[in-house]
Amino acid sequence: MKRLMISTPFTKISVGQICDECHMNRKSFYYHFKDKQDLVNWIFQSEFISAVQEHSYESGWDFLSDICDYFYENRAFYRKALKIEGQNSFSDYFREMLEPAIRAYVSERVESGESTDFFVMFLSDTIICAIKRWLMERDCMPAEKFVGLLRSCLAGIAQMAAEQE
Repeated sequence: MKRLMISTPFTKISVGQICDECHMNRKSFYYHFKDKQDLVNWIFQSEFISAVQEHSYESGWDFLSDICDYFYENRAFYRKALKIEGQNSFSDYFREMLEPAIRAYVSERVESGESTDFFVMFLSDTIICAIKRWLMERDCMPAEKFVGLLRSCLAGIAQMAAEQE
C-alpha cells in the first residue's frame, strides 16, 4: 500500500493491485482487513502505535512530537492518507487514537465537567487540522520546529484568554 500510494492516488488503488503487490489472494486480504482504508489504519497501528505503547511519556507534547516525527519521516504516504475521506478514513482513525491521549492531558489541567468534552474536541480538531496543513506544504518544516510552533501558538492563545478574564 505504501509503495502504491507514492505513485497512485488512493481512490485509484484496487484491492487487486494490493494483492498483486503482496503476492496474496483477495480472500487472504479480506480475512485480515475490511477494506483498503482498514489497511491504511493498520499500517499506522503496526508501525507507530505498537511501537509507542512500550514508551512512557513525561508529557503529551513528547507524545505529539513522536507522532509528528513519524509523520514527517513517512510524509509521502501520510500526505495522501490524511486526504482520504469517508467511512474508515485514516483521519477518523487518527482522531480515535489521539483523543484518549488528549483527554488524559486535559483532565489533568481542567476541572471535570461538560467543558472537558469541548476541550478534547477543540484540541483534537486543532492538532489534526494543523498536522494536515503542515504535511501538505510542499516544503514542510521539520517536525521539531512544527511542534515548537504549535506549542507556542496554543500557549499564546491560553495567555490571551487569561488576559481577557
